[in-house]
Amino acid sequence: MQRGSARLSAHRDDEMKHELQDLLRSGHPTRTEEWQDPEPPAEDDPEIWRGPVVPGKSERPPMATVRLDLARHLGRSDFPAAPGELAGALHRGQAPDALIQAVRRLPRGARYANVQQLAEALAGRT
Repeated sequence: MQRGSARLSAHRDDEMKHELQDLLRSGHPTRTEEWQDPEPPAEDDPEIWRGPVVPGKSERPPMATVRLDLARHLGRSDFPAAPGELAGALHRGQAPDALIQAVRRLPRGARYANVQQLAEALAGRT
């Protein structure tokens, strides 16, 4: 039951949602002043793809974190490929240097058919 104390009518509220729908889904900042936008990560920030550093935590990153970061920088057309080719694609996709180096350290003769296989290899589950 609505008490009618809202500043806007339900119709106007729906209109505003419709007007902002594309802007919110675009993935771009919605603020008009640039100074209000969040800062991008700096080059010398810790590698986010490995997760937070916690004492006693294993060196291997969680599989979901690795897979998500790989999917951000690689497309379907990059597979199947060897580690060298994937490292080049990650470099072109502006992936973090630590992720590129981790892919370069994989065995040279291996080929990966998709992001899942690559994430399993990086997370040490193969």
